[in-house]
Amino acid sequence: MKANVRRLSYMVLGAFVILCLYIGYVIVFMGPTLATDPHNRRLAAYEASIHRGTIFDRRGEILAVSKEGRRVYPLGEDAAHVIGFVSQRYGRTGLEAAYDRYLLAMNGNDKIKMNINRLLGRPLLGNNVIVSLDSRLQQLAMQLLGDRKGAVAVLDPRNGEILALVSKPSYDPNIIEQPAGRSSGGKVVTVYDLLQNDKEAPLLNRATQGAYPPGSTFKLITAAGALTTDPGVSRRIFNCQGSLIIDGFRLTDTAAHGRVDFFQALAVSCNSTFARLGLEMGAERFYQTARAFGLTLNPWTDVLNEVAYRPGTLTHPEKMNKPQLGSSAIGQGEVLVNPLQMALVAAAIANEGVIMHPHLLIRVQDPEGRVILQSSPRPWLTAIKPEVARIIKEAMVEAVNSGTGKEAIIPGITVAGKTGSAQNPRGKTHAWFVGFAPAEKPRVAVAVIVENGGAGGIVAAPIAREIMRAVLTPASGME
Repeated sequence: MKANVRRLSYMVLGAFVILCLYIGYVIVFMGPTLATDPHNRRLAAYEASIHRGTIFDRRGEILAVSKEGRRVYPLGEDAAHVIGFVSQRYGRTGLEAAYDRYLLAMNGNDKIKMNINRLLGRPLLGNNVIVSLDSRLQQLAMQLLGDRKGAVAVLDPRNGEILALVSKPSYDPNIIEQPAGRSSGGKVVTVYDLLQNDKEAPLLNRATQGAYPPGSTFKLITAAGALTTDPGVSRRIFNCQGSLIIDGFRLTDTAAHGRVDFFQALAVSCNSTFARLGLEMGAERFYQTARAFGLTLNPWTDVLNEVAYRPGTLTHPEKMNKPQLGSSAIGQGEVLVNPLQMALVAAAIANEGVIMHPHLLIRVQDPEGRVILQSSPRPWLTAIKPEVARIIKEAMVEAVNSGTGKEAIIPGITVAGKTGSAQNPRGKTHAWFVGFAPAEKPRVAVAVIVENGGAGGIVAAPIAREIMRAVLTPASGME
């Protein structure tokens, strides 16, 4: 009898210990996540008592602020995808979601201070978040895209700070909860409901979630792999006859370029040359080179996820036959990327092969201005060696000065770039441009895509030119 009582006591004690451990785990590890979950009803009540912090751009311009009990977004659709929104009905997105704990002062010691202020009857104020975006650059990029669908990604290759992330079509986060009519069943339909069902996908952040064939901009990665495998590639002469036969598959070129060296091949965007270099490299090395530039990887995997990000995709080398390899080497086939990814490719070449970790946060400050969280630049990947980066940079400068990227020329500033006209099964080709400037000491890297825009050198390059000019020219006020 005593033995049975002892066993039962041990079982009860064991269950109690397990329960205590579980509750402790929920409080310590899951507590912060559960507290800020959009579906947590207590959060809405808690937030209603707090003046949510303000989001500022790098120059102190307001990007999101609370006024008279509602959240206001001064830039409207110009920064909707990256800033996001706060809604009791639809949750949180973008930076509003990423830094929700800080904006509500629910992180660490902030909670203690908030409880003290609550007891003393003081105003409950959230923290302010300062990000690397430049509001004027955001607005300029949107203006340059005009009525066309597409995206723009701009960053500083020296430190990874994202200066602009633009996606079009967009939406106005100030009015998403407003009624827009009634359904056939009599239910009130809001603006957000219409956005969700819009075939143009205005809620999609094309700059980080788009899935586009990169076209000839991907030749930068092929060039990097070829030069890493054989540095002598930069001294070779290639004979372009206007097409290349690969196991019975004809890969066509834009023209019969004749005898071209490596630099001329990149400048005129010779498909035959870069398809041949991809084949010489082999599927495995080609694939690993793409991964070295971050393709298939998410920069925010091990840190706070500031934006929704779709990594690029590429056929695995074991499943890649020679025609697929040749097509992939010129950015066609089954290669898909997002614009920020291609801006990072340009940034790698600009920064002597090192890709700095892309980020939006500069710092978080409490209401008194004290810094409670500071971002610091750090490397993410080393894509290529400095000597390889220098050769590709030289070829990119030639592509702008005398090749397909002439529309990106900025008088007095040396621009390095690469155009792309990516074929897609849904209509006219996508227009691409990626590049950086000044080539000697790069301070800005950019990627532009205009969906179904046609020739990248004609459509996308001028947009990139004006964005780089705005960043680098003192008269623009953005320097």
